[in-house]
Amino acid sequence: MKCARCDAPPVIELRARRMALCGGCFAAHCRDQVRKAVDRHQMIRPGERVLVAVSGGKDSLAAWDLLTELGHHADGMYLGLGIGGYSDRSAEAARAFAAGRGLHLIEVDLAADVGFSIPQAAGTRRVPCSACGLSKRHMLNKIAVERGYQVLATGHNLDDEAAVLFGNVLTWDLPYLARQQPVLPQAPGFARRVKPLTGLTERETAAYCVVRRIGYVVEECPMAAGNRHLAYKELLNTLEERSPGTKAAFLSGFTQRLAPLLADVAAGERAAVHPCARCGSPTIAEVCAFCRLADQVGRPGRRHGRRRRHRQRRVQPAAVSSPSAG
Repeated sequence: MKCARCDAPPVIELRARRMALCGGCFAAHCRDQVRKAVDRHQMIRPGERVLVAVSGGKDSLAAWDLLTELGHHADGMYLGLGIGGYSDRSAEAARAFAAGRGLHLIEVDLAADVGFSIPQAAGTRRVPCSACGLSKRHMLNKIAVERGYQVLATGHNLDDEAAVLFGNVLTWDLPYLARQQPVLPQAPGFARRVKPLTGLTERETAAYCVVRRIGYVVEECPMAAGNRHLAYKELLNTLEERSPGTKAAFLSGFTQRLAPLLADVAAGERAAVHPCARCGSPTIAEVCAFCRLADQVGRPGRRHGRRRRHRQRRVQPAAVSSPSAG
């Protein structure tokens, strides 16, 4: 077997694309996929400043590397979640990457700057991954807006997006489906949120890091056990093994054919957004979900009754999300 582009010995076989590539051609392939996504969805305009959400994992570091390789002005932001040694190792990986490439990394500590960590939030009615995702979305957008970044980039890959889409289709959650786009346009109180890796699989981002010699945290978050999206990924991987390209077809079919039909749902949510009465962040409630989470963490031991409370949906600048990527 030879590289499909240059006849050199290949380092990876891409079954869904029916080709094998050597290290150099594979890195070029990844850059091509990100360039196409950025151009196709108009993710980043010339001269715009980009803030990349960096976790220390393969996806976020690959996203940061690829965007800078393509010539974009991209800084990184690491949010310390207080998850013991896992957070310490993640922070070290992010710092090492930034230092090795002369890039600017912003560090924010959830406990120091807000008053609670994700383990402390485990005592609320939100499961850890939900509290984590909410905290990341809130803090990343807050820093991006306050520091003048027009674009907030995350490392969600094709596998992540297909799993989230699968879960939302199972429940037919139209507001969430309406917000599942490669780009959530800039709006008052929001930076433009983009996902440049949606054309690359998790296996491809891992291989890219190996080829580019990017050190990243390999271990899974210890608080992610039981996350239903991991189960969805396993199911989709089984389908992908039997029919390569299934995940890409599933996601692209939704994005190109069904997502435009949900434009009215997205527009209705945008119209309801206003500043949070406490922190000023965009929300559809009087007090945003992040401030309510902080209140709940501040009242440990308080038990919630069996009566269901009305849940305000998380709001992103839809068509104007998914768990946070590594």
